Amino acid sequence: MADDEAPAAEEVAEMSVLEALKEVLEKAMIHGGLKKGLHECAKALDRRTARLCCLSKNCENEEYKKLIKGLCAEGEVHVVMVDDGKDLGAWCGLAKLDDDGSIKKAVRTSCAVITDFGEETRALSVLLDYLQKQADE
Repeated sequence: MADDEAPAAEEVAEMSVLEALKEVLEKAMIHGGLKKGLHECAKALDRRTARLCCLSKNCENEEYKKLIKGLCAEGEVHVVMVDDGKDLGAWCGLAKLDDDGSIKKAVRTSCAVITDFGEETRALSVLLDYLQKQADE
């Protein structure tokens, strides 16, 4: 029985930041603490209810990025840059799934904000540790 527990602990320790982000976004969505798109994100950032912001690197509108980054800086909210907006959209639940559960069509989003993490999970602690290290640098 002890042999079964050791590999599980190793898998948790090796969780990447993107895997942790994906899980944290999913938990936030389940608990109603996920805002998607410019309008919802800007409102949450302006009200200072945002705890974490995800912004797509491939956002074509520079003014959009500037606004979100400015609101995040004003509210002292951490920003996580995601490579692709389609990935961010899929992680936020903006994707159509086929019968197998695989993504059939992903809708792109350039911004997502978490206002409520939902649960304290290992993924959340991995993500917060990463953000703290980034802030210290």
